[in-house]
Amino acid sequence: MKIGVIMGGISSEREISLKSGESILENIDTKKYDVVKIVIDKKDDIVNKVRDEKIDFALLALHGQFGEDGTVQSVLQSLEIPYSGCGPLSSAACMDKDMSKNLLKASGIRTAPWINLRDVSELNFDDIEKLGYPVVIKPTHGGSSVATFIIKDRSEVLNAVEEGFKWDNEVMIEKFIKGEEITCPILGNEMYPIVAIKPNAEFFDYAAKYNDGGSDEFVIELERDLHKEVEEMALATYRALKCSVYARVDMIVTEDKVPYILEVNTLPGMTKNSLFPKSAAGKNMTYSELLDKIIEESLKEKR
Repeated sequence: MKIGVIMGGISSEREISLKSGESILENIDTKKYDVVKIVIDKKDDIVNKVRDEKIDFALLALHGQFGEDGTVQSVLQSLEIPYSGCGPLSSAACMDKDMSKNLLKASGIRTAPWINLRDVSELNFDDIEKLGYPVVIKPTHGGSSVATFIIKDRSEVLNAVEEGFKWDNEVMIEKFIKGEEITCPILGNEMYPIVAIKPNAEFFDYAAKYNDGGSDEFVIELERDLHKEVEEMALATYRALKCSVYARVDMIVTEDKVPYILEVNTLPGMTKNSLFPKSAAGKNMTYSELLDKIIEESLKEKR
């Protein structure tokens, strides 16, 4: 089977995508698969380069808009090429944090209260006062914590919102939930070991995610009742957002042991510092075996 590892893209997360792709190329079993590297530099590459390579399967290492929002998935479906991960609908829903939080709220799944802006003119400080400071301000369709700020005072709000609009056409203002961040990888409808995230910064920002030593991340055992609630919430979130094959559900657990859903990543990072491979290692699964499982589950889903 000829597999194309698709990486790069045109989003703000291009560099991380390239790193994810290179890590996949270093770890995929080339004795089992005929592997080709496909770098996306512009939108029509997803048609032209993929078609030229005549691949049997697309292993997606894309992140951010165009790669993770269902667009590429729709193109691959039209080309009748099976691909890794979630379909167009769930990819789009999870990429749009406002939409995903509305779906979670409708399903009775706990997530922090928020406001979504489509223009700076919609900014209403009274609404923010109702949320209560601090708040998190970030692009609605962003990822990798690009242009994400924890704002503690009214005077800082406008600058953060304006910066968010430099990256996206919508900006979210969300109540900051203080607690410990955890992530719950799901593959084949099974939650893998939970990974705790201890950033060496105020929050899990871009540097903490991707720089060596930016954070401490390790598999954690929660106490039984909390683990059960977290697992139920993660799987309920996965189902509510119609995810398939694999995704990573990020949460905050407060000091009172109350978990909140932060967001869902339908194409989680796969760099050497990424969380999904660390979780898989927690159940004695190598990176290569993880890729095998993703390919296997993706083909099963697409069939």
